[in-house]
Amino acid sequence: MARYTDANCKLCRRERTKLFLKGTRCYTDKCPISGKRNYPPGQHGGSKRARITDYAVQLREKQKIRKTYGLLEKVFRGYFAEAARRKGVTGDNLVALLESRFDNTLYRLGLAPSRKSARQVITHKHLTINGRVVNIPSYILKPGDVIKVRENSKKMELFHESMKRMKDNMLPAWLSLDKANMEGKFLKIPERTDVPFIGNEQLVVELYSK
Repeated sequence: MARYTDANCKLCRRERTKLFLKGTRCYTDKCPISGKRNYPPGQHGGSKRARITDYAVQLREKQKIRKTYGLLEKVFRGYFAEAARRKGVTGDNLVALLESRFDNTLYRLGLAPSRKSARQVITHKHLTINGRVVNIPSYILKPGDVIKVRENSKKMELFHESMKRMKDNMLPAWLSLDKANMEGKFLKIPERTDVPFIGNEQLVVELYSK
């Protein structure tokens, strides 16, 4: 399966914003966005660019959102196509689909420091959904689904360290978390106004609608 293997910090530098791809490092001074390298990577990264077109703005917004969720272009376009098929606002549907992914939900619950770490523990079969082991990071959760860390995996330091950083006011409105049992519940489909989203999904709709 194709996947991105280069430095994650390059992605944040390219978009000139924190995408929170490296867990705790993103909250420290080691993050290049917080330091002196807050410019795109490459030989001409620090140089001034010519006038930015509307297309360039839309493209960068799409890339920012896609990279935040760690998706390849083909996969991301598939989510957009599904969002467009569904009733309602396409942009809102797209956000709801991305936020309903298993790996993203695990990250939002605070059981993993990043979406990349979430994908790793999922594929290694450390979690269950409704009592059944699921090792597919792209699995779309439904209201009422219960995520739980398997008994043999509850001693993993990754889970404990992640939950220490998770405060009650950080938990999204569409999720609930039982820290003692390392168990979370997907309460409802997230609404756009509740999602701490760093991108403008309407620009993505405009880009793909051309």
